[in-house]
Amino acid sequence: MKITVINGTEKHGITYKLKNIFLERFEKAEITEYYLPKDCPAFCVGCTNCFIKGENTCKDFDYISVILKSMLEADLIVVTSPAYVMHATGALKAFLDHLAYRWMPHRPAPEMFGKRAVIITQCIGSGAKSAAKDIKHSLSWWGISKIKIFNGILMDDIIWDKLSESRRKKLIKNINKLSAQCAKINYAKPAHTSIITKTKFMLCRIIQKKVRKNNVSGLDNEYWYKNGWLEKKRPWKN
Repeated sequence: MKITVINGTEKHGITYKLKNIFLERFEKAEITEYYLPKDCPAFCVGCTNCFIKGENTCKDFDYISVILKSMLEADLIVVTSPAYVMHATGALKAFLDHLAYRWMPHRPAPEMFGKRAVIITQCIGSGAKSAAKDIKHSLSWWGISKIKIFNGILMDDIIWDKLSESRRKKLIKNINKLSAQCAKINYAKPAHTSIITKTKFMLCRIIQKKVRKNNVSGLDNEYWYKNGWLEKKRPWKN
């Protein structure tokens, strides 16, 4: 089994602690971790080269391609982020921006439709849910249907050892519960693609068919055409 972890910060704080507790059950798995911004230090500048000329023309392709390859090969994708002003970290947002071309209206990777993902967030008060929503938005538009979320509410402090014992026990209990659920899954079998994901795909397909009909096809449309998605083939049936 392969697991790819995208850490939204390099800080080894409570999010890091929760992530490590989650991964303890997967000691036999091949785990590859990336830490942002170290492993993707540059911002997307909105040049649109990935859309028009291809992802390999992105100025940050050397960073993005390595992480994306790891995610496509993984059985489970884990994304972590503490809540910064009630949202995901800027470093993680910058990474997700680089993968805009992999959103469903453009050139989604067929492998993503059979993936499973876990999002781990935490905050001292409110904000964990909205941070997780930031991340889930991208993952779901990549084609991932099975996404589990852990939202840790600290309340006491932002240092693990300074949290009350009851708070630490509750966090550990809840993250272990999620880990146990994920450990029971047969990862040899692709995840089921939900009706919501299929509906998104079909709506994007309608748009791409109209683009093809009007003879204004570009890189995205050619991608859909070559994959056979404008006809009867579907990414979740590969």
